[in-house]
Amino acid sequence: MSPLAESHASGRKILVTGASGYVGGRLVRHLLSLDFAVRVMVRDKNKISGQPWFNRVEISQGNANDFTSVKSALTGIHTAFYLLHSINLGPNFDELEAEMARNFARAAAEAGVKQIVYLGGIANDKQISQHLESRANTGRQLASGSVPVIEMRAGIIIGSGSASFEMLRHLTHRLPVMTTPKWVSNRTQPIAIRDVLWYLSSAAALKTPVSGIFDIGGPAVLSYADMMQMFAKISGLRRRWIIKVPVLSPALSSLWIGLVTPVPTALARPLVQSLISEVVADPAKSISGLIAPPPEGLLQVDKAIELALSLTTQNQVESRWSDATQPTAPWQKAQSDPDWAGETIYRDHREKIVETSAKNLWKSVEQIGGDNGWYGADFLWWARGILDRAFGGVGLRRGRRSPDSLRVGDSLDFWRVEKLETGRALKLYAEMILPGKAWLEFTIEDVVVDGVAMRKISQDATFSPRGLGGQLYWFAVSPFHVLIFPRMLANLVRSSNRKDYADSQFKGQ
Repeated sequence: MSPLAESHASGRKILVTGASGYVGGRLVRHLLSLDFAVRVMVRDKNKISGQPWFNRVEISQGNANDFTSVKSALTGIHTAFYLLHSINLGPNFDELEAEMARNFARAAAEAGVKQIVYLGGIANDKQISQHLESRANTGRQLASGSVPVIEMRAGIIIGSGSASFEMLRHLTHRLPVMTTPKWVSNRTQPIAIRDVLWYLSSAAALKTPVSGIFDIGGPAVLSYADMMQMFAKISGLRRRWIIKVPVLSPALSSLWIGLVTPVPTALARPLVQSLISEVVADPAKSISGLIAPPPEGLLQVDKAIELALSLTTQNQVESRWSDATQPTAPWQKAQSDPDWAGETIYRDHREKIVETSAKNLWKSVEQIGGDNGWYGADFLWWARGILDRAFGGVGLRRGRRSPDSLRVGDSLDFWRVEKLETGRALKLYAEMILPGKAWLEFTIEDVVVDGVAMRKISQDATFSPRGLGGQLYWFAVSPFHVLIFPRMLANLVRSSNRKDYADSQFKGQ
């Protein structure tokens, strides 16, 4: 624990909004390690039930647009972290962000909050994108209330699983030669996620409330092209050929990024638009007078990249950009409707009775997707992912956080883990572009057949169509289901049997 936190953490209750997101999820764990009492505000607590800190925090369910639920979440709070973002919610996301911030500021004042801490983006360049301008305006709206606001502005955050990190990593790894817009020569001042967490948590331990805008950046300023070359060198790859051309607009660049990286076009577009600005900290806005750097110093860019790549390789990614639930169409939601809701439901049901051990059946279920594949007909899944990307969806390349384990709220290619009962049930909700709502569910039950203990594994693909278009869609894809789903279940069982065989061989040695 830092001396700063040791002196002032006692008795303070902290609220973290955006706890299901990349920074928020890590901040919660970091604050708990410093002995702060933490409350999180989420729309649905089920979305964070798989987090290792789930049982160590207070949970307040509510919507950031609802004043009553926001005020309830803020009641009794000393410091509130505002980490909410509406970047993917359409062309008017800036208006939505401003409204949420005003609502939060008013609720914080009425609830008696002492300090608001907000993480925004560095916006010192004369030419800034709608995304960065909205981030700056969010800070202004939060500061329009009576509660003191510390606005920390950061550039690219380097850490395993961050959207910017994943975008640059995949571009570098997959493209030995790339044509890029002129913005690759723009300067940026990246900062390691470790150092962002240091500044944020230290703000929660200040003796007295503070107001102000503070830039936080790492120790080096470099171009985006320099950073890509650094990625390549650390990864053991040859130097990349970067050809700058004047014709690639942010829109075209984001389409290209959507094709070759896991970051979907909808998220890539505002990120790319932000790259037209030079994102360099202003010394006049330095935070060092308020909060000293970490005792060990700020992490150098190459060391931050090396650490992030190492954690990615070792499958120790704590949180990812895709952890936050993706916005869905107005008729979609991430929880299944009750059976009595009266909706038309189409279902493809498959089941098998097997002698395979329950342990290895579950292991095969939990390993589905990502680099592990979908147990056959992967080319059809790949084609569906390409189609989804073409219509602005997330596609398959989001992958998975870990190759071997899942938790509720994890993204899994174009699915989201909605329900997980270890050893028994896995339910995935579709976040692909669809005229309706879809789920894929696996359940494992112990059964007795002719006096022999066996297992029944069930696989259900469920679809709730929206209107005639949704019904036509189901019948159009049904022939592909005949190719995909029987093979998926059969190969899943074969994978489990191979695990059983490997276990028996190991025990026999």
